[in-house]
Amino acid sequence: MSYQRQLANLLSVLVLSFGLAASSTFAAEPAVHGHERDGASATLTLDAGKKWPSDAPLRKAMSKIRSAMTRSLHAIEKDKFTAAQYNALAKTIQGEVGYMVSNCKLEPKADEQLHLIIADMLEGVEAMQGKVKDATRHDGAARVMGALENYGTFFDDRSWKPVKH
Repeated sequence: MSYQRQLANLLSVLVLSFGLAASSTFAAEPAVHGHERDGASATLTLDAGKKWPSDAPLRKAMSKIRSAMTRSLHAIEKDKFTAAQYNALAKTIQGEVGYMVSNCKLEPKADEQLHLIIADMLEGVEAMQGKVKDATRHDGAARVMGALENYGTFFDDRSWKPVKH
């Protein structure tokens, strides 16, 4: 089985196992701190007022996603990003999410919070790939940016720098 097929299978299992499959419609929100999924509220929270711990694989993957988005942001904001570029960016993000899921070892409560961020990120990826009926590729990029902002807000990563746009 090819690496890409294995990664696609891993991502599918991840999304389905947590009941966080991308919905067919969503409103792009730059920073989603709470949202409904299948009738249940899922809200990002701090750990007794403190950021959740991160580990090296999580920091590495998020840094690479941040870098990819930062490199693309100007063209996205100017509506100069092509469908092929969105697809390539989405593939990069999927690869980093796959790495993160395979290598990140957080305690269960921190992991639950991370999965909320990953779910938003994967919903953004779906839209960036043109797979979400009522969302544009640009909306997908905004969703990924919101997930990155939430990561910086809720996880302790001393090397993290917010994306400036």
